[in-house]
Amino acid sequence: MAKKILIVDDDPDFVEATSNVLVAEKFDVVSATNGAEGFTKAKAEKPDLILLDVMMTHKTEGFDIARSLKTDQTTCQIPVIIITGIRKDMNLPFGFEPDEDWLPVKAVLEKPVKPDALLATIRKIIGE
Repeated sequence: MAKKILIVDDDPDFVEATSNVLVAEKFDVVSATNGAEGFTKAKAEKPDLILLDVMMTHKTEGFDIARSLKTDQTTCQIPVIIITGIRKDMNLPFGFEPDEDWLPVKAVLEKPVKPDALLATIRKIIGE
């Protein structure tokens, strides 16, 4: 059975391009355009992995949703990969690292992410 990946991102071009890459690799893909919709879909769809943008409705939405997913009983076991352009967008001199409390995710990737790097990270996390 194909692994299911939920993409939570408000950029339709990113969602389409990433979906195409994932479907070509035999993943099932569902998507959401903001954190609230993503949280609801995560609970309903029970994906094997979530790709989560940071800047959607507000600049830290992805960070907030990552923490919500981790504290919810039905979603706490779903691994999350943050894929963001926040560092470049906000001209930050630092990156973000996974952290059990503030950023409870498995990996943080910077946009634009190369398909090979994305697929390698996904396979490493979900063991495919």
